[in-house]
Amino acid sequence: MELNLKDKVIIVTGGAKGIGEGIVKMLVEEGAIPVIVGRNQEDNEKTLAAIKGKGLAVTAELTDPEQSKVAVDATIKAYGRIEGLVNNAGINDGINLEHGNYELFMRSLHRNLVHYYMMAHHALPELIRSKGSIVNISSKTGETGQGGTSAYAAANGGRNGLTREWAVELLKYGIRVNAVVVAESYTPLYEKWIKTVADPEGTLKKITERIPLGQRMTTTEELAAMVVFLLSERSSHTTGQLIHVDGGYVHLDRAI
Repeated sequence: MELNLKDKVIIVTGGAKGIGEGIVKMLVEEGAIPVIVGRNQEDNEKTLAAIKGKGLAVTAELTDPEQSKVAVDATIKAYGRIEGLVNNAGINDGINLEHGNYELFMRSLHRNLVHYYMMAHHALPELIRSKGSIVNISSKTGETGQGGTSAYAAANGGRNGLTREWAVELLKYGIRVNAVVVAESYTPLYEKWIKTVADPEGTLKKITERIPLGQRMTTTEELAAMVVFLLSERSSHTTGQLIHVDGGYVHLDRAI
């Protein structure tokens, strides 16, 4: 299926690793021009090299609200336009209710939610011009809860809420806004987390056995495929949707 993304400029936050890297690589396969935005210059440039320089790498610390504008401005300076935005950067940082505090909670919201708003806000004039598309990457924690991660769960509830809110607000511009909800995907951050538990191998086995379709985790390529489809005109009548690419993890009965 031709997605007609050739030469479309798409910003991907957190585009150097994990799910973001998968999205960036698939965008290149479709002929699009990805803009990798992340805090680590070395990681950004490594991924840019992996796609043979077919895009742009912008170093920005998105927990600083001003850096979102820096990233958007750098994209406009390089290409003069923006046709899509993928809000993806974030981390499940384990800020819980019992042992957290105001400062940690707010810091986590800046890590995981505030820059979703700021990136969309600054990219919006260009998206209006191009009738572009926004895809927010979200997590099951915003719907199911997880325990021990109040701030991240709140941020993902916020991502889902913003997806629906923006879909309504931007109807008049023909801008579509959707979310891809992730459950279990073995990214570098996931690997880092699993190593902190008492029995990493046993815990990983237990988690994967609970995933209904195939008893395996969702790959970054599978997540990227949905994101790229939602960015394309092939999904031209899809907006305001929270699409779960999770092997049935959230909605199917675990008793099966």
